[in-house]
Amino acid sequence: MISMTKLPLRSVLLVMMLLTGGAAIAQTRSEVLRTRLDSMLDKRYSKVNYDTTYIGRPDANLTLKARASVAGSSLYTKELSDGVRTKADLETSNMVKLSIGANYKGLAAAISLNPANLRGKNNDYEFNLNYYNNRFCVEASYQMSKTMAGDVSSGDVSYHLGHGGLKTKLLTITGCYVFNHKRFSFPAAFSQTYIQKRSAGSWLAGFSYQGGTFKSTDDAPDAMPKTRIHVGYFGIGGGYGYNFVLHRKWLLHLSAMPAVVVGNYNNITYDGEKSKVRGSFPEMIFTERASIVYNMGANKFAGMSFTVNNLLLGHGHNRTEQSKWLARAFFGIRL
Repeated sequence: MISMTKLPLRSVLLVMMLLTGGAAIAQTRSEVLRTRLDSMLDKRYSKVNYDTTYIGRPDANLTLKARASVAGSSLYTKELSDGVRTKADLETSNMVKLSIGANYKGLAAAISLNPANLRGKNNDYEFNLNYYNNRFCVEASYQMSKTMAGDVSSGDVSYHLGHGGLKTKLLTITGCYVFNHKRFSFPAAFSQTYIQKRSAGSWLAGFSYQGGTFKSTDDAPDAMPKTRIHVGYFGIGGGYGYNFVLHRKWLLHLSAMPAVVVGNYNNITYDGEKSKVRGSFPEMIFTERASIVYNMGANKFAGMSFTVNNLLLGHGHNRTEQSKWLARAFFGIRL
């Protein structure tokens, strides 16, 4: 280690100038990068490609939001084959998540936690990825659960499937195109990055995918055969959405988009024997959304939203219904 007292004064000054100069250069580069990024975000955020009579941006650039979410899924199926009736009525435990997030000029980030996971009572988890702008919307979720439980019967055999007996993995993806995107805003109802000023609606066109696996575990009842069911359904369709504005403070959103299944990728394995499962017309996927937002002045808002994806297959004695839903309550502040 070199003692500063043994160095000439000129050398000490030179070292200090080099250190402070390097720090100044690094700080300048950081400021330039931050300025450029902020300019890009501002240009994108302030771009007006909509009718400002119906849609607007919040005056604030930063939005902080706290949110509580509850999610779940269910499966109901019945089948009549060779005179044997099979029926299952199953659902997962409700999954609760708490999250806080920030949105700065359209750039968003959030963190969340599941209180039941922290207590070790529920190891289910779910990932959600949502993208909304006035022209397009994409919603995707992946859920892994070991809490799907319910009653199952096949012929004269009936049993209760408890938690841990079935492991499920579900993937749901929905996308839509908004035709009246200059006057109707999905983000106003679901991400609050826009404000709907006047009531407006729009026709929608889009696609839906719903699929996953249902696999029995070692905790399944002895009466249940070793089972693995793989399902995958892709549908194309269209629908309608409407944003109803009341007294400029309340926003009520309702939309529905049915899709006709044009491709299915299904197979089932019982005790090691794998076979394909043929579809039967009609096969439909329905996506329904609802949201209510209350604006408390210029910088606060609160509300709730609900999204459900329903898969409906077959009819009569051979019918399957698979549902995936997500409900949210939120409170936000604009700064």
